[in-house]
Amino acid sequence: MSTLRVLGIDPGLTRCGVGVVDVNPNRTASLVHVGVIRSSPDDEPGVRLALIAQGIRGVLDEFSPEAVAVERVFAQHNKSTVMATAQASGVALMLAAERGIPTATHTPSEVKAAVTGYGNAEKLQVQTMVARVLRLDELPKPADAADALALALCHAWRRGPVVAAASGGLTPAQRAWADAERRSRRA
Repeated sequence: MSTLRVLGIDPGLTRCGVGVVDVNPNRTASLVHVGVIRSSPDDEPGVRLALIAQGIRGVLDEFSPEAVAVERVFAQHNKSTVMATAQASGVALMLAAERGIPTATHTPSEVKAAVTGYGNAEKLQVQTMVARVLRLDELPKPADAADALALALCHAWRRGPVVAAASGGLTPAQRAWADAERRSRRA
């Protein structure tokens, strides 16, 4: 196994978080890029989706990820929010597929469990763990950017058997994630 470059996308029409990380076989990771693609709520939906697509294309072109992970749309009470998220998610998945880049979707609880060891973690806990894992001096902001990085880490850490680092093994969050995966396979 070699280093894997993953683009994580936290889809949204107003703010679409994008984060690129390089993850080594021992699960150590480094930040490559993080940002937020924005569109105005005053623009028509088609224009907003085109802006999101343009931003994602730019990240794909500049950083050449080997995989793309997108947050899986889940049911919310606000149907317009779900629709906007689903539309942005579809654009992201389509752009990756057009380039032949493997894609995956992960639920928010999967991502939180992978990064913090707890599927109901708060946003601040996710931001804090992402900063620690990537050895950042500051918490990634806004939350959409941190979520995109967490998605990329979650996806990379799920890519096969757990390989302990020679210098110290897995973090508690990584052990919790591996245990959760083993339990889910038995179910």
